[in-house]
Amino acid sequence: MKQQNKYETLKSVSEFALESLLYEARLYPKPGLVDPKSCGAHTDMNYSTFIDSSAALAPFLTQYVDLGFNHNGSPSALFEKVRALGQQAEAAMLRKTKGVNTHKGANFSFALVLSATGKLMNDKQLEIPFTKQDTAAVFNYVKQMAKGLLLKDFADLAYKKQLSYGEQLYLEHGIVGIRGEAELGYPTLTDSALPFLRKYYNSDQRTLFLMLLLHLMATIEDSNLINRGGIYAWQNVKKQATELLQTLSINSSEKELEHALVLFDQQLIKENLSPGGSADLVALSFFFGRLEGLF
Repeated sequence: MKQQNKYETLKSVSEFALESLLYEARLYPKPGLVDPKSCGAHTDMNYSTFIDSSAALAPFLTQYVDLGFNHNGSPSALFEKVRALGQQAEAAMLRKTKGVNTHKGANFSFALVLSATGKLMNDKQLEIPFTKQDTAAVFNYVKQMAKGLLLKDFADLAYKKQLSYGEQLYLEHGIVGIRGEAELGYPTLTDSALPFLRKYYNSDQRTLFLMLLLHLMATIEDSNLINRGGIYAWQNVKKQATELLQTLSINSSEKELEHALVLFDQQLIKENLSPGGSADLVALSFFFGRLEGLF
C-alpha cells in the first residue's frame, strides 16, 4: 500500500465508523431508542447527546485503526492496548455527555473491530472496498483478540462483594452480552446481519436498516433490555419483534413500517425498555456495509 493511499484508506475506515454512529442515531423510528424525533425510553439523553458523544469518540476511532495498523505483537497484546485506549475514549465520552452512557457498548465493539481492521490492512494489504472474505478475516482476528475474555473478566464472581449488572446476568442466567459476542467473533453479524444487508442492499436504505433492527431485536441477547426490565421483558420484546417481522417485510410501504414502529416505540417508552444492544449492532452492520461498498 503506497504511503499516501495508506493514510487515505485508514482515514476512510475511521470516517466510516463515525458515519455509522451518526447513521444509527438519526435512523427513525427506532422502538425504545433515541432518534431525531423521540428520546425513546430515555429521560437523560436525546439526539443531540448522541451527536456530542459521537464527536467525543471521533478522534479515538482514528486511533483504534492506527493502533492496529502499527501493532507488531499478538492479538491478545493488541486487545490490551485497545482496551486501555477504549477506557480513555469512554472517559472522554462521559465528560462530553455529563456522565450519560450513550456509546459504551458501541465504543467497546468499534475499538476491537477498528483495531483488527487496521492490523489486517497492514498485514494483508487490504484495500477498500472489502470483500466478504476480508470482512470474515477481520472478525476472525477479533475472535483471536478476545479469546478468553469471558473467563478473564468473569473470574471469581461468586466471591466478589459488588457485581456489575453484566456480572449479575452472567452469574445468574449465563447471559454473556457483548463480551460473549466479541469472543465468538460477532456471529450475529457474520451469520445474520451482514448476509441480510448483502442480499437486500439495493432496497430502500432506511427500510433495510429498520427491518434489520427488528430482526436483531427478535434474536439477540440484549443486556440493555434485560437491565431495564428483566428476563421476562426481554423475551416479550423478542416475541413482539418476531410478530412484527411476520407482518412486515423489506417490501413494506414506508407508511406501514413507520406506523408499526412508532406504535412499538410508544409501548417500549411506557415500559421503560430500550434495545441498546441491537442499536450497537445496527451501527456495526452499517460500518461493514460501507467497508464492502454496499452503500
